[in-house]
Amino acid sequence: MSLQIPVLELESEEVREIGQDLQGPEQSRWAGIRAWAPSWLAPLFHSKKAIVGMVILLAYIALAMLAPVISPGDPKAFVARPHQPPSSAHWLGTTGLGRDVWAQTIWGARFTLEIGFLVGIATTVVGCVVGMSAGYFRGRIDDVLSLFMNVFLIIPTIPLLVVLAAFVGSKDLFYFVAVLTLTGWAWPARVIRSQTLSLREKDFVAASVVVGEKGWRIIFREILPNMLSIIVASFIGSTIFAIGAQAALEFLGLGNPGRVSWGTNLYWAQNDAGLLTGAWWTFVPAGVCIALVAFAFAMINYGIDEITNPRLRARSGIDKALKERKVKTGGTRATPVLQQRSAS
Repeated sequence: MSLQIPVLELESEEVREIGQDLQGPEQSRWAGIRAWAPSWLAPLFHSKKAIVGMVILLAYIALAMLAPVISPGDPKAFVARPHQPPSSAHWLGTTGLGRDVWAQTIWGARFTLEIGFLVGIATTVVGCVVGMSAGYFRGRIDDVLSLFMNVFLIIPTIPLLVVLAAFVGSKDLFYFVAVLTLTGWAWPARVIRSQTLSLREKDFVAASVVVGEKGWRIIFREILPNMLSIIVASFIGSTIFAIGAQAALEFLGLGNPGRVSWGTNLYWAQNDAGLLTGAWWTFVPAGVCIALVAFAFAMINYGIDEITNPRLRARSGIDKALKERKVKTGGTRATPVLQQRSAS
């Protein structure tokens, strides 16, 4: 099946206006944001998907940080009869132990998000060091590091997580981060290694080698800045993995049952027969929160891809300009070619 690329014939003035729209207005809209936002963050405010993701994520971070203000007191305290449905007194009802589900959901966001961000950072750092070292130095270093990557990639993640959590322990924050980092670093390292192999052949890297720059300096000063979009995407993927894996381990009883988190909320919902009795309010809030946070990170990732991918950026800009002028593109997914209409 051949791809049909639409050729749109427009007046010269329309083509000129569309070209100005793709350059001028973007710069003017950034002016207000750059006054308070970092330069690397300002482009995200031009993607609706990224804005939606950031709003959801910031809302959860705010709830986690303000948990002592929003829901003061001990979230593990007995407040009412078990398995009470949502009411004005208890917005999300009570658990099988008579605890307030709203308080446990708000307080549980603290540990779950903390685990997610810490594992995301640790996994990305390890992946960057291992992946860029293997891709740049190649030879025996690449062989040894690639061997470790392949071993961790072919081992099933969930069984490995269960075994490590059972033997190493996951009661404390440090062990939880260590276990999830150990099982999650290989995929980001493999992606970063592939990109490093490509960038290593570029002219600016060759010029740095000719002038006598050291290998680690070239990696961190020349190659790393050109991989920021991939690194951010790896961090987002690792964070989503950490939040889901942490909840899964605690749901299986491999965490600390006395701690309040979204995973332990699901664990106690199962143990207290919340699923069997139909007490949906004991497990739905934690599950929805995990899904919404993962959705927020995915939206941010899509937004970053729209900004850093030249094809997506050009297509979205042209589509917006043509939509404002009510010009039809024929419904094709290919980026249309704008052509000045002939005088005849």
